[in-house]
Amino acid sequence: MRPDRRRWLAQGTALCAGASPLLARAAAPLQLAAAWQGADGPAVGLLRLEGDRLRVRHAIAVPTRAHAVVQEPAGTWLAVARRPGDWLMRWDRQGAVRALAWIEPNRAYNGHVLCSADGATLYTSETDLDTGAGLVGVREARTLDKRDEWPTQGRDPHMLLWDEHAPPFTRLVVANGGIAIRPETGRMKLDLDRMDSSLVRLDAAQGRLAGRWQLEDARLSLRHLAWQGRGASARLGIALQAEHADAAARHAAPVLAHFDGNILQLAASPALAGYGGDIAATREGFIIGCPRAHGLAQWHRDGAWQRLTPLAEACAVALDSSDTAWVGGRPTARRGVRSVIGLPRGIQLDNHWCIARHDGAKEG
Repeated sequence: MRPDRRRWLAQGTALCAGASPLLARAAAPLQLAAAWQGADGPAVGLLRLEGDRLRVRHAIAVPTRAHAVVQEPAGTWLAVARRPGDWLMRWDRQGAVRALAWIEPNRAYNGHVLCSADGATLYTSETDLDTGAGLVGVREARTLDKRDEWPTQGRDPHMLLWDEHAPPFTRLVVANGGIAIRPETGRMKLDLDRMDSSLVRLDAAQGRLAGRWQLEDARLSLRHLAWQGRGASARLGIALQAEHADAAARHAAPVLAHFDGNILQLAASPALAGYGGDIAATREGFIIGCPRAHGLAQWHRDGAWQRLTPLAEACAVALDSSDTAWVGGRPTARRGVRSVIGLPRGIQLDNHWCIARHDGAKEG
C-alpha cells in the first residue's frame, strides 16, 4: 500500500538553514544532493560542507527509500524510489517539493532517471510488473506524466545514459540488470539461474534497438554506468553485481566491465566481494564504491587495475570540478584519497549522491 502522500509531504517541508546576505556573496560552499536513512525514516536533500564535515542543509521525507538523485538543467532535483519503486519526485534548492508522480498501474520504477538536454523530457528505467519486461518511460518533465514507453529488450533495466558514440542526445545506453522480480515478492531476486543481463543501445526518437551486448558470465548483473572521455574515443564503464550461487565465486567475481562501442569486456582486480556500487569516470579511468570490500576501487580507462582506498561501506561516488572523488561511506566519507570527511550524525547514505551545480540556473 502506498504511504499517505499528505503525511509525508507535511513532514518533508525543508529544514533549511538560510544564508545571510554576506555569506551569499561569498563563494558557495560545496553541496551534495543525496538520499539517506535517518532517525525519522528515508529522506532526500542537500548536504553542505562546513569545515571537515558535511551537514544537512535541508531534508525532505520521502515515502520509501530513494535510489538515484539527479540535478535538472533548471537547477531543480529529481529523486527516484529504489526498485521496485512507485514514486518520482522533484524538489528545489529551498527544499520544497515541486512535483510528485506515482507510477502507472502495473509498472515499477527501477531507481534511475535521465534528463534531455533542454530539460523538457525525462527517461525513467521501469519494469512491466505483469510480464517482467524492461521499459524506458518517456515523460513530460514539467508534469512527470508519461507520454510513451519503449521496451529495453531485456528485464530489470537499471541505469541509463546518453550514448557518447552517437550525435549528442540521439541515442541511449541502458544497463539491463537481468534479474526477475514480482510484485508479490518485492525485492526478492528470482530465477537467478535464468539471468539475462545486457547492455543495449536505443535510439532516442522511437526507442528502436540499435545494439545489444552481453558478458559470457550470465551471473554478472550490469547496473551503473559512467562515460570516460567524450565522442568516438569515449569508453563506458559498467559497475557489476555478482549473483553466483557459490559464495566463493561470488566473492571473487569482477565488479567492472568496460565498453569501447563494439566490445564489452571485463576488467581484472583483486577480489572485491562481487559488488560494485556507484561508479564515476575520472580523467584517468574509473572508480567504483565497493561497500562489501569497504573501499574505493580504481582502474585505468583500459581496465588495468590501480588500487583500493579503504573506506567502510564505500558506495556513493561523485567528482567535483577538480576531478577529486567524493565517496560516501559509513560513518564517514572521503574527499580524495587523503581527507576524511564527517557525515551528519544519525544518517546512513543510500547508493548515490551528486555534487550540486552553482551555475546560476533558474528554477521555474
